[in-house]
Amino acid sequence: MLLLMFGSGLTPQFRSPPVDASAPETVITQEAGIRTSVGQTLRVTSLVEEGELVAQGAPLACLRDAPAVQFVAPMAGRVARISLQPGRKLAEIVLFAETGGDVVQHPTKDATTDTGLRALMQAAGLWPWLRRRPFGGMPAVDERPVAIIVMAADTRPFAPDPQLALAGRQAAFARGLQALTLLTDGPVFLCQHTGAARLDTPDRVQIVDTGMRHPQGAAGMRVHALAPASIDAPVWDIHAEDVAALGDLLDTGVLPMTRLVRIAGAGLRDSRLVHTQAGADLRELTQRAVEPGAHVLLSGSPLDGHEAHWLAPRHRQVTVLPRVQKGSAPHWFKAALTQSALPKPVIPTAALTQAFGGALPAVAFVRALSAGDDETAMKLGVLSLLEEDLALADYVLGGQAHLSDLLRGMLDRIRTEFAV
Repeated sequence: MLLLMFGSGLTPQFRSPPVDASAPETVITQEAGIRTSVGQTLRVTSLVEEGELVAQGAPLACLRDAPAVQFVAPMAGRVARISLQPGRKLAEIVLFAETGGDVVQHPTKDATTDTGLRALMQAAGLWPWLRRRPFGGMPAVDERPVAIIVMAADTRPFAPDPQLALAGRQAAFARGLQALTLLTDGPVFLCQHTGAARLDTPDRVQIVDTGMRHPQGAAGMRVHALAPASIDAPVWDIHAEDVAALGDLLDTGVLPMTRLVRIAGAGLRDSRLVHTQAGADLRELTQRAVEPGAHVLLSGSPLDGHEAHWLAPRHRQVTVLPRVQKGSAPHWFKAALTQSALPKPVIPTAALTQAFGGALPAVAFVRALSAGDDETAMKLGVLSLLEEDLALADYVLGGQAHLSDLLRGMLDRIRTEFAV
């Protein structure tokens, strides 16, 4: 067991009604949308036609450059719309639910080897649930990471406790962990909150205790501390609930398509936990719980969420906030006097240091990021991070430093330079 002794982190407070975690209900929305993550571009080949009836788990599209990697239906239904951008880039695939549909079952007898397990995960639609570092996105079909980080901890505001998602699924979780050891020659780290009940783990899996304050439960900070990613040493991370889904897939041949999601925020009358499908319709999930008046639907947390219609890949939070009405724009001359085109300076504070959890030298890192100093940032650990890992620092700085945008620009430059 490892114990990561970092800075205390922060616990940002956002208003929300209390949630009853005793008995999450299952809610399958009548519509669902398959989209890529924000900022990600995927060229795909459609495998279905609009109006076609598909089973749960049926392939809807595959990567053009890697046809073995498939995107599957999160529920049985009818294909309502397939939207592709120029270059066959996936915009969205929308489904209408139909009750009584079939469920695709996959053969699992060959999944005892690295090659067989990869083929199963790619055909069943689980491969996109993996996330690689550096740069983000799913791994290449033949990529072998130096380590895999399993996140059974989440410190973002309103995040559902991953331990709740694993309740009653300990055997499936242990089976999934064992399978992950086939995909890497390095360690598999299981990150969970200090004091959480110990989970049964295979010999090659190391348990890492993490604190309760953000960003101690952020995957990027765990990657940086446990197995820093580099150009030639990719690291994967995956949510613990998805590992349990892998265990169920290996046992039954059927990949579970629901996930535990918390619906919270100041724009709600009631906050709740639900089991719902990937790509669920956020409007249907919240339609009976929102306060009167204009509001904003976010897929994700108040820190790193974005306005959306569908629950984004890997997200397990829906945040509803009152929409702030913008006042009239000031006269152009007054605006010119009070605003500068240059970004405002970043003032080092204790809060900024804690926003990095003590894992990174905050001031030096922000300076390198703001100056576009790729070489220094790489030495400090930028290749282990993604935008969500800097969301708290952006919040502490009032959202005016745009560190997440600077990080994405830097990662794109580095990827282009090294032609990854």
